[in-house]
Amino acid sequence: MSRFAHSLVLAGAVCLLGTVAPTCLTQRALASSPAEHALITPASHSEHAPSTPTAASAPAHPLKLATWNMEWLMAEDGPLAATAPPDHPHRTAADFEKLAAYALHLDADIIGLQEVDTATTAQRLFPARAYQIFMTDDALLQHPALAIRKPLRAHKNPDLVELDVAPATAAHQLRRGLDVTVETGTTPLRILVLHLKTGCWDNPVADKQHNCPILVQQFGVLQNWISARTAAHEAFVIMGDFNRRMTVYDPFFLLLTHAAPLSLTSAGWASPCENGSYFIDHILLGGGTQSWLQPHSLRVMTYRPDSQPATLSDHCAVSVRLSPQAPLPSAARTPKTPTTGSQP
Repeated sequence: MSRFAHSLVLAGAVCLLGTVAPTCLTQRALASSPAEHALITPASHSEHAPSTPTAASAPAHPLKLATWNMEWLMAEDGPLAATAPPDHPHRTAADFEKLAAYALHLDADIIGLQEVDTATTAQRLFPARAYQIFMTDDALLQHPALAIRKPLRAHKNPDLVELDVAPATAAHQLRRGLDVTVETGTTPLRILVLHLKTGCWDNPVADKQHNCPILVQQFGVLQNWISARTAAHEAFVIMGDFNRRMTVYDPFFLLLTHAAPLSLTSAGWASPCENGSYFIDHILLGGGTQSWLQPHSLRVMTYRPDSQPATLSDHCAVSVRLSPQAPLPSAARTPKTPTTGSQP
């Protein structure tokens, strides 16, 4: 994979060149005041550089984390396949082979997946010889899932069932959150994979339409989960399809930062997979993971035009790299300014 590691840096752009798919991030020109724009210019290297290794803080093996909505990744003969909409992608064996090739090119250690029906289907892209698959236990066709490269060790925590804020009488229940703890070699990493309600893309919090009240409830659940992780002094990541074009100024994102400081790894960048729009697939870092982020590591894996994207996915994989570190002894910890919304 070394031939994919070269990057081209331009004014306002970071592009990763590869033979499978070009990967490019463009810094979005915001229609905002100069002060707001200044807040999302690239942060200095020192804000994101991992701590210098010491006896109390030794780096573990770097990890590449990704989130990837697979768009109805399912077996056509599955038990709940009949509940899928008729216009869902009808994939052939060749389509699965193409997706598996993209998964191999992604080459990530931990991948949060959305819209997967079973672990068996996920293994067609992330084979059991190389990855463990974790998945929520709800009785829905679409699940959040997590593929974790072996030999990393992990265990599943109870699903975040509270994200299903739909009443029991609703025709369709909402997706739970997948909660998994991964052993990094230094500090355990708590990961929440989610897929939130669609419709409230960039509307105000007070909007009573476009499913915004549902999304507000789900963000309240996330606030509680973040508060619990913070109280337990855990390093954590929240990643997945938020169905929300979040920025550091988005009132929904600010709701989460009321619970604890967070880093929005996509802040200040536009997605080449969304025609230059803001991201809706996000990776949020909290607790100790904010200092683990490798500078300028945000990437988007796009599809080749001749790969027939209609049968692949309507989302692209978004990834960052982390350098896990052991926490300093409590006596050696010093307060620092949160890196909320810092851009890679």
